[in-house]
Amino acid sequence: MHADLLFTGGPVLTPEGRTATAVAVTGDRITAVGRAEVHDLAGPDTHVVDLAGRLLLPGFQDAHVHPVPAGLELTQCDLTRARTAEETIAAVRAYADAHPEREWITGGGWSMEAFEGGTPTKELLDSAVPDRPVYLPNRDHHGAWVNSRALRLAGITRDTLDPADGRIERDASGEPAGTLQEGAMQLVGRLTPPATPADRLAALLHAQRHLHALGITAWQDALVGEFLGMDDPSDAYLAAARDGSLTARVVGALWWDRERGAEQIPELVERRARLSHGRFSAGSVKLMLDGVAETGTAALLDPYLDKCGCATANRGTSFIDAKQLPSYVTELDALGFQCHFHALGDRAVRDALDAVEAARAANGPSDTRPHLAHLQVVHPDDVARFARLGAVANIQPLWAAHEPQMDELTIPFLGPERAVWQYPFASLLHSGARLAAGSDWPVSSPDPLQGIHVAVNRVEPGGTGPVFLPGERVDLAAALTAYTAGSAYANHLDDTGRVAAGALADLVVLDRDPFDVPPEEIGTTRVALTYVGGEEVYAAQEA
Repeated sequence: MHADLLFTGGPVLTPEGRTATAVAVTGDRITAVGRAEVHDLAGPDTHVVDLAGRLLLPGFQDAHVHPVPAGLELTQCDLTRARTAEETIAAVRAYADAHPEREWITGGGWSMEAFEGGTPTKELLDSAVPDRPVYLPNRDHHGAWVNSRALRLAGITRDTLDPADGRIERDASGEPAGTLQEGAMQLVGRLTPPATPADRLAALLHAQRHLHALGITAWQDALVGEFLGMDDPSDAYLAAARDGSLTARVVGALWWDRERGAEQIPELVERRARLSHGRFSAGSVKLMLDGVAETGTAALLDPYLDKCGCATANRGTSFIDAKQLPSYVTELDALGFQCHFHALGDRAVRDALDAVEAARAANGPSDTRPHLAHLQVVHPDDVARFARLGAVANIQPLWAAHEPQMDELTIPFLGPERAVWQYPFASLLHSGARLAAGSDWPVSSPDPLQGIHVAVNRVEPGGTGPVFLPGERVDLAAALTAYTAGSAYANHLDDTGRVAAGALADLVVLDRDPFDVPPEEIGTTRVALTYVGGEEVYAAQEA
């Protein structure tokens, strides 16, 4: 049979390395991988793509991302490009002035390092929007900035108690200062106007176009459910899967309500069956174990330090009782669910691994492929446990670099011993752990090539140093594998993630071969073409 699609004239990244120069695709699958002999499969109707020396590799997969909230934020007050307090305030004011019809000003993505202590005040926001309520989650979505009107509408005063899973930042007099952390976000977030089903579907399709343009052919949505005012994206996925507009392959991680226990598991079973359709499946469960280090909510084994370097009483927040977690994970594992943990601090990482170990002891070996996302602080004693337990290390490489949020809001409060335990990519890899990779978009850029640059260099794209923990750098092949085969494994998409005969033709063509450029130039690589199942879903204008 003649091939429908034939790639020739450039290096092909296969499981064996860059040994091939031609790939044939028939229907939605790869039918041949090799060199000149593959050209014989070309027929009169074969579409031939001349790689012209560019690299062909498996499509990238994002193992931890939030496309629908990202798509919604792009159409609201988008603060992701603002770098200073002045730029942020100006962006909020400009958006409010341009949208006088909006009852609420919503959106988000502001950088904590733009404000002293990472906690902007209500007075700053009042100066931009005094007449309407404002609710703006920060870049990591573990805190929100609100103005005085929003606080009044929510009834938040100096007498309002902090919720069990959050904190209201207060000024020196005890009044709410304007920043809400973790569960306290919902005190205002619940009042914001919900998006409509049409809004969510449009946001998903907008995000999908953006992700395809970055070479992403599949992903795991790390929060399918309602949480802190974020919309449940499940209706958008189901609609897109049914009408064929979902061109990516997507796994949904069903949200574990941390205010409830095992009684919700039958509901998760029902949601898995109801939501799985076409290219969308819902066989994962997201368990958020802790918060983030910048706000002191990541769960640590030992206390955070204060500005003077002295131990505090704060060891972070555990959102799910560590004593109950093993029984939850054991039951989910027995039902065939994958557990997708948010585990950022070393105590959260240990709690997750302990729960996986309990499930293995009770249920025996399984193919549920639990994975731990973020892994900012990992105690050295726990590194080798990933491989032994078959737990995937789901890394967000873009965060592993010196930047103000790391240098000003994290390292001083971890201290020198724990600071060197951060993002131990090489240590995990050398211990035998399987690495998957993701972005956590809209927390940070979803561009895999930017993340790969940092994984290899431990310096931000375009940066010149210093290198952040150089011993934890990985080579380019390992970084690419994490974003392809590694994430495909985490996503249970075993017919993807590799260029091999019989695999699905989820492929990406880069604008060059990054193996042929200096490591510090990897981040300048761009995507030229993206295919899902042999169908072109993105082409750069110059491709």
